[in-house]
Amino acid sequence: MTLFTDAELLARLQFAFTISFHIIFPAFSIGLASYLAVLEGLWLATRNQTYLALFDFWKTIFAIAFAMGVVSGIVMSYQFGTNWSVFSDKAGPVIGPLMGYEVLSAFFLEAGFLGVMLFGRERVGPGLHFLATLMVAFGTLMSATWILSVNSWMQTPDGYAINAAGQFIPVDWWKVIFNPSFPYRLVHMVLAAYLTTALVVGAVGAWHLLKGDRDPRAKTMFSMAMAMVAVTAPLQIVAGDAHGLNTLEHQPAKVMAMEGHFDSHPDGAPLILFGLPDQEERRVDYQIAIPKLSSLILKHDLNAPLAGLDTIPDDREPPVATVFWSFRVMVGLGMLMLALGLFSLWHRLRGTLHASRALHRFALMMGPAGFVAVLAGWITTEVGRQPWTIYGLLLTSQSRSDVAAPAVAASLIAFIIVYFLVFGAGTFYILRLMKRLPQLPEQDLKDGPLRTVSLPNPAHSATRGGHHGA
Repeated sequence: MTLFTDAELLARLQFAFTISFHIIFPAFSIGLASYLAVLEGLWLATRNQTYLALFDFWKTIFAIAFAMGVVSGIVMSYQFGTNWSVFSDKAGPVIGPLMGYEVLSAFFLEAGFLGVMLFGRERVGPGLHFLATLMVAFGTLMSATWILSVNSWMQTPDGYAINAAGQFIPVDWWKVIFNPSFPYRLVHMVLAAYLTTALVVGAVGAWHLLKGDRDPRAKTMFSMAMAMVAVTAPLQIVAGDAHGLNTLEHQPAKVMAMEGHFDSHPDGAPLILFGLPDQEERRVDYQIAIPKLSSLILKHDLNAPLAGLDTIPDDREPPVATVFWSFRVMVGLGMLMLALGLFSLWHRLRGTLHASRALHRFALMMGPAGFVAVLAGWITTEVGRQPWTIYGLLLTSQSRSDVAAPAVAASLIAFIIVYFLVFGAGTFYILRLMKRLPQLPEQDLKDGPLRTVSLPNPAHSATRGGHHGA
């Protein structure tokens, strides 16, 4: 069977393509909305125009990213009725209300206050404007909460019953919403969004510093971003470990695929760092492994037994190679984020945060890393759940609509063309905006020179190479 005659594979590819485009925009806007709230709060507290300049700079970029996220999300949701109508019918009594709550309590909150945040400072005053910014930030977090509750229920369903028609009916909404994996996924995703935003802001600041712009605006955004990376990257590693242990408890086959464990290990499982998984031959070729380390990480015991995919029926196994490599991309980028945070912290303590070109190049290189890590994590989560749409209860093959493969292929091709044109143009425009240094408010230009932001730094008076430190 070729690709263009397999309707199920085409429908899966279409959903994967649209959600891959969609998820990068909310991941960015969640963190950026909180960053805007922090900037405006600092401006209100200090009246330092640097913070206001950065707020006005990033709010424009937020508006574009938010708009692209809304458009891509609407298109994606239509597929529940076109390609996955059986899933919508069976899971609708649970999924439908949760997604409706997201629109009513989160999206309306964001959309209602967004206009005030973008255009209303002179009309409503600084206090109410700050409230609007806080509501937009809170709305983005609430949106993530509801959507992740939906996805987590599909991964670890709870609080449901199945009626005579085969539909999933909620019997305990608290268990539905706060299902076993939800808290771990929510924390992991929100931290990923904050890291993604911090890396982008840090890359923009590094770009201007490498160009020789020693302006307080460039220094401030770079310093704030590196502080966020230094704090959030270690927290994300801890959250990821907790999430992994939760996944081992509720979705062991996914962890087996992530680890590349085709065979069970009764006396301690190795941690396979690299290798080429061969699902047909049931082995990982050319592997580089550390004996018993996987058992130590997952069970906190070097000799703890770990089951392998030999305990799972072949038709219930996820695609191992995809999950194996996407997990390693995510973890590898996480280690680089941690390295960037520690490197920036070292330079901050030495007073060379704004003078180290090596640090600036590293930060610039890591600018897109958050998006790639989010996509890799999402692939690990979703492909690792296969062959189920609702884990252990509803197979993907039982969830799709009776739509012919040519129709799905045609819509997939149309999506690819339109998405790359529309979202490519939007991304290009955002990158052009980022190349410009944030502009000072008009009143500040009239009042005189810009005041320098003084950020806490134990070695603020140190200098290196003729440049002032952090």
